[in-house]
Amino acid sequence: MPRTVIIGGGAAGIGAAGGVKAVDKNNEVIVYTEFEDVAYSPCGIPYVHGKEIDDFQSLFLAEKEAYVRAGIDIRYETRVNGIDIHDKVVHVEREGTVRWDRLVLATGFDYADPDVPGSDLDGLYYVKNIRRAMEWDKILDTVKHAVVVHATPLGVEMVTALAHRGIETHLIDPNPWALADVADPDIMAPVEESWREMGATLHFNTDLKAFLGEGRIRAVQTSEGELPADVAVIATHKVPNNALAAEAGLELGSTGGVVVDQTMATSTPGVYAAGDVAELPHGVSGIGLQGLTGSHAYAQGKVAGTNAGGGTKNYQPVYIPWATPAGKWIIGGASFGETTATALGIPHVVGQAQGISRARYFPGVKPVKVKLIAEPKSLKLIGAQMVGGEGIKERADFLATAIKFGLTMRDLASMENVYSPAIGALNEPIVLAATNGVETHGTG
Repeated sequence: MPRTVIIGGGAAGIGAAGGVKAVDKNNEVIVYTEFEDVAYSPCGIPYVHGKEIDDFQSLFLAEKEAYVRAGIDIRYETRVNGIDIHDKVVHVEREGTVRWDRLVLATGFDYADPDVPGSDLDGLYYVKNIRRAMEWDKILDTVKHAVVVHATPLGVEMVTALAHRGIETHLIDPNPWALADVADPDIMAPVEESWREMGATLHFNTDLKAFLGEGRIRAVQTSEGELPADVAVIATHKVPNNALAAEAGLELGSTGGVVVDQTMATSTPGVYAAGDVAELPHGVSGIGLQGLTGSHAYAQGKVAGTNAGGGTKNYQPVYIPWATPAGKWIIGGASFGETTATALGIPHVVGQAQGISRARYFPGVKPVKVKLIAEPKSLKLIGAQMVGGEGIKERADFLATAIKFGLTMRDLASMENVYSPAIGALNEPIVLAATNGVETHGTG
């Protein structure tokens, strides 16, 4: 009987396990995870902390018995200490050597080390494991002052969640605006204003210097001074958990992620990688990317598992539709924005417009700003960014597909759109932005 060993029980690992079984029910699938659980949504943790979701149990997707019934052998709280590529075994704590015919690495991510004095103090919260989150949620009931370290996607969610919870919240980030690696400043400006309205204090262009305290944190030292802190949420950049891959000699890319082809195969035959530990090419720039969303991780795992099980499935370059609530707004986009295009030296033009989410007279109408990034002359779409009150997720999904299939601002300016007063305005904001782009830049 063939055996597939999967290291990691997150979205990619569970997706891979299901992919193997879908192809070959007789394949013995063993999943190793260091944690107590699999198949829950870590992305939902900030919303429980913010009291928008009632309890952590809502985040679990399936009971453990469901995996037993599916023939997937999950070894909980078990660490894999090494991989032997030549002998095709993994070295597992308490179990010794375990052979494999196919191996899937789904080891996920770590938060970048803050690398400052005091990083070993109690009171530093790394949002990742649901069991630890349950414990931290009780602690948050006693917290008066919180500092969020860095305005990454998690940082954005946690600032919002802590402010919702009524905790005095400070955000520190070395960049001039939030989500500076992803979003443009004009997209984030209304979000930052809303955070201030919610009582959060923002410290941009500010470096972390140290965590202060004796045994437990009492303050955060920054380049701009000292901030009181009962807890510090560490939301530094996600880095691939690539130690096992590196020790095994797998090829790593510029991000530190494991290099894979379109089948999610690594540089070593029979070994696949998926999720936050893998590096994928960006569909427009070709640059390697790592640390995308849970939907990306699950889809990559499905591809890796299908191929590991003997099937055939490909994963395409990524165009990264994304969206998240932030403060009192929802932000999102696809591919990249104006700031990233400029940083990469990609020639581009911009078409943008301020629209509305539904008919102007219908209750609950929300503003929607759309900014489209396109190639000069051809006006082929290469990116998009948005901020609004609703409908951002659906537009991000559509715009990522539009970029993938080469649509232009001219195509979008003449596209059909739903008009129904309760759900869609007469003038779709994407159409308005595209029309402005064509009128401004469409003479080529």
